Amino acid sequence: AEHLPASAEQRWIHLNDVPLADFRDVRHGVRIPPEPVGNEKILLDATLWASDIVIASPLYWYDVSATVKRYIDHWSGWMYLPETSFKARMRDKTLWGVSVAEERDQEEHLVGTLARSAHYLKMRWGGVLVGHGNRPNDVLNDAPALVGAKSFFQNA
Repeated sequence: AEHLPASAEQRWIHLNDVPLADFRDVRHGVRIPPEPVGNEKILLDATLWASDIVIASPLYWYDVSATVKRYIDHWSGWMYLPETSFKARMRDKTLWGVSVAEERDQEEHLVGTLARSAHYLKMRWGGVLVGHGNRPNDVLNDAPALVGAKSFFQNA
C-alpha cells in the first residue's frame, strides 16, 4: 500500500482485532439474518464504505486464513439484509488479494476463493500478489514480489 498515491484513503482492519462469531446460514429457514451488531456491524459498514477491498492473508492449508474465510462467509448473510443492498453495492468495488506462501505455486485455492467471490458478486477482480517465505519478514527477500508490489495497485 505504500506505493498508492498519497490521496488514496485507506482503512486497515485486522480481523483478529474484530473477531466474528461463526457464520450461521439462515437462508433456508427465516431467510433474513439478524441485524448485525458489534464487530459484525463494524465489518459490514467498513465493507460497504470501501471502494476496494484488499484481503491480506497468509496461505493456510492452501487457502485464506480461517478469519478471512469467516469474514467472507458473513457476506452470504449480508446479501439478505434488505436495507444494505449488499450485492448491488459490491458491484462497484474491486477485490484484491495479498498473500505469502512457503512454496511457489501453492496458492491456487486462495486465488480461487477470492476470484470466485469477486465473480459471484460481479466485483472487479484486481488479482493476487503472492510473495514467498516461511518465517516473519522472509517475504522481504523475495525480490520479484517486492518489484510486483510497486505496481500491483496501479489499475486501482
